[in-house]
Amino acid sequence: MYPRFAKTRIEEALSDTRVVLISGPRQSGKTTLATEIASNQTPFLTLDDANVLRAAIDDPVGFVRGLDKAVIDEIQRAPELLLAIKQSVDGDKTPGRFLLTGSANILTIPKVSDSLAGRMEAVQLLPLSQAEILHTKSAFIDRAFAGEAPSVDHVIIGDELIENVLSGGYPEALERARWSRKQDWYHGYLDAIVQRDVRDVAQIEQLAIMPKLMSVLAEHSGQLVNYSGIGAGIALNHVTTQKYVNIFESLYLVHTLQPWFTNRLKRLTKSPKLHFCDAGLLAAMRDVSPDVVRKDKTSFGAILETFVFSELRKIATWSEQRCTFSHFRDKDKNEVDIVLENRRGEVVGIEVKSSATVSASDFSGMRKLADACGEKFIQGVVLYDHDQVVPFRENMFAAPLSCLWGSR
Repeated sequence: MYPRFAKTRIEEALSDTRVVLISGPRQSGKTTLATEIASNQTPFLTLDDANVLRAAIDDPVGFVRGLDKAVIDEIQRAPELLLAIKQSVDGDKTPGRFLLTGSANILTIPKVSDSLAGRMEAVQLLPLSQAEILHTKSAFIDRAFAGEAPSVDHVIIGDELIENVLSGGYPEALERARWSRKQDWYHGYLDAIVQRDVRDVAQIEQLAIMPKLMSVLAEHSGQLVNYSGIGAGIALNHVTTQKYVNIFESLYLVHTLQPWFTNRLKRLTKSPKLHFCDAGLLAAMRDVSPDVVRKDKTSFGAILETFVFSELRKIATWSEQRCTFSHFRDKDKNEVDIVLENRRGEVVGIEVKSSATVSASDFSGMRKLADACGEKFIQGVVLYDHDQVVPFRENMFAAPLSCLWGSR
């Protein structure tokens, strides 16, 4: 069993909040964790069961009535239940009454977010992080915002790093030894999502085109979003393309990383950046294996950036900081791959390099970001394929990618 470091936050939320939602992609371990957290006396109801689903849809009030506590799995399949849950927890405000799991971001549905405002806390559970795989709880984000230099205690570089990045974080894929079998799992996973879960969150006129769109998105991962350009090759206009991308985002397959902005700078790009939510899925969609990367590393950069973005989002689920994620790019093409901003407006910048060397020029975008932030800029880190932390100025470092799973 792998440790899930978000467990502590979920248990804390259950101690003072009436409804707690564990949200994240299918096969990320939500059901396993919810079962582990709930006691044996707590009813477990999964909406993947056809009979349970029908009962929930036909009579949501009757379904919830009489439940003092319950775990309800895959809540996005019957959003009608959420209003009944609201009525129930308004009558009995005991903390921890309902533990929900959802494989779609139900908080994007206005009626849902409004009905449970102040009554529900959502905690994301993403696929396994490298820290969880290695059983070392990462303090990377907390150290960065504390202004402490990055540290590394479990170095992974070169071919081993490539294999770990391309494997992704889904437990079932990790258990498969051969690369063709890992990629078969990812393709089967995507097919299942399209055939089953897409229908739960939206009415799609062209369901057959969704796998083709995912393939096109894979080629655009790590790039600025251009919906017209993405849809052109498969005869989708920009409006439909954006609608379909939003569906994939609600199912935790892709993520549109919004641009960072400040009133100090007027010449900033307004375009979001596209990322896959798992590097293994992206590698499978691009048909990239360790053998491919060893022959030609050009395909690795975008996948590595997705990997780092995904790792940071996972670390944020147990960090003491509450961060928003964005990217920085100005009209002169100075950029920083990932910008973390906490509730105090403090900023940490992360740049990703697949090489084993870093130069001062790799900090050009970071310096622009630091100038724009002023005293709110806490630290800038260029992550690279090496084992040494190298300071480049007072609050900027070249640091091994392995710092992402350092426990110190």
